[in-house]
Amino acid sequence: MTSPHRRTRLLTAVTCLALTAACGSRGADETDGPGDHVPGGRAVHVSGGVVTGTTSDLDPGVAVYRGIPYAAPPIRQLRWRPPQDVDPWEGSRAADSYTPGCPQIFREADSFFGPGADAIAEDCLYLNVWTATEDATVGLPVMVWFHGGGLTRGTGALPGYRGDRLAARGVVVVTVNYRLGPFGYLAHPLLSAESEHGSSGNYGVLDQIAALQWVQDNIEAFGGDPDRVTIFGESAGAWSVNALQASPLARGLFHRAIGQSGGRFGDTTYLADATVTGPSAEEVGSRFIEGMLASNQRLTMELGEDVPVELEFMRRTTTNEILDFMAGSNTPFRTSENVDGWVLEQSIYDTFAAGAQHDVPVLVGANADETTVYADRETLSLASYRAQIQEVFVDLATEHLRVYPATDDESARKARIDSTSDLRFNWEMRTWARMMATVPSDAYLYFFTRQAPGENSALGAFHGAEVIYVFNNLGLTPWPPNVSRRFDDIDRQLADLMASAWVNFASTGDPNGFGGAEWPTYDASEDRVMVFSDTAESMPHPRSAQLDMLDRYQQNRRSNGSH
Repeated sequence: MTSPHRRTRLLTAVTCLALTAACGSRGADETDGPGDHVPGGRAVHVSGGVVTGTTSDLDPGVAVYRGIPYAAPPIRQLRWRPPQDVDPWEGSRAADSYTPGCPQIFREADSFFGPGADAIAEDCLYLNVWTATEDATVGLPVMVWFHGGGLTRGTGALPGYRGDRLAARGVVVVTVNYRLGPFGYLAHPLLSAESEHGSSGNYGVLDQIAALQWVQDNIEAFGGDPDRVTIFGESAGAWSVNALQASPLARGLFHRAIGQSGGRFGDTTYLADATVTGPSAEEVGSRFIEGMLASNQRLTMELGEDVPVELEFMRRTTTNEILDFMAGSNTPFRTSENVDGWVLEQSIYDTFAAGAQHDVPVLVGANADETTVYADRETLSLASYRAQIQEVFVDLATEHLRVYPATDDESARKARIDSTSDLRFNWEMRTWARMMATVPSDAYLYFFTRQAPGENSALGAFHGAEVIYVFNNLGLTPWPPNVSRRFDDIDRQLADLMASAWVNFASTGDPNGFGGAEWPTYDASEDRVMVFSDTAESMPHPRSAQLDMLDRYQQNRRSNGSH
């Protein structure tokens, strides 16, 4: 069926330049970094003009297009507005290098969000495309990746997200930059008032929707099929996939969804209404803007002591002034999508409960040891663990301590990691799979437990560990920091299995045929999950009892008004 969102196709405007050995035949093994790009690729007409790509240095059969604009720069008067149509350009634009990431505060240079993210600018709405075909009529499945980073960090240019090896398997891969932090998620009464939809704060989601519209309009020119688009993401990228499946504005823009370690069923932020778990998005934004303008010495000198909170002055602040205030402020900015009646009509939980989500197949899951990279493993004692559980879980504390038992300080630290990993991630992903029962489409659930060999093995299957297996990019990113990852044949085989499963799902809506055990569609009565460890094996969920307890905990929270 032809997508209702598709505009005039651009097939006739495509000029193919052969990807031959003359363009560069240098290969790379799995430990190579990004490297230099070999000139080559083909010229393609897209919205705005012509772009010319390069040949991948990891696979000479793959063409890469880096830094294609999909919307106008969201600067000056376009800051805190929905994305606008891309600005056209004259001649051919060289799509041969990554563009700056969206404004963010960097972590340590050797973190997951360091390499490839060392430049930022508000002019950041760009995407990257990998394709292994010269034939624009082929109609390959398309996989659109939304990066993680808590909606505050990251970029589609990170080495671990390179699409070369997935593209070589017969898909077109797209990675996307979208606005982050207050640039992407600031809600404010004045911004809502100027919006024809009475909305503010969901600019990052709107960027993602604009990128998906760009895919509908342009991906055929790269050999992709706009009627077989899969969105996928990890952590905050999976939050985004979850939100897009619930947003009426994204209807028809994708046909399958993959969520890795991130869902939005547990908490909800509303545009103007507070909940028992936190203030409204507009209240958070108002506090942030008031604090920022009050502390802005430059504006104070220009405008006087009493700087009014007006849109003009909000938009006159510089990028660095906003980031500096974020870094040093005692007024933290809570970054989240919000229920505004337009981008999100109701909470994601309520949307799925009503069967109002987009009826597309989903593949979702999380990792066994998600929170090891965040946990305070040295200071937690058995007594403090029990006290924390009693404070948070109250009537369910006894049951919690039964399914997450601890007898000493060390087992208490392990129990808390398992508990927080399940509450923040595994419960969200199983809930996602379970709530797909309200629509006809299938759901597939996984549980990643592989502990790669190397230093600091206590991290286990940590948050984000599966990403480089999915992309088959072992060795391309130093995450976690300061840890040597000595990948072996088991890791290489697992990466091949997972990459194949993800590509199969993008192609047909069913991951099976990837080389592992049969992966059944999810059924809550059986609660079977595909476990990716040293092998790929289907079994009852290893955390079923724990997740059942968390179901009761979340039901209590919903009854108390957390949604």
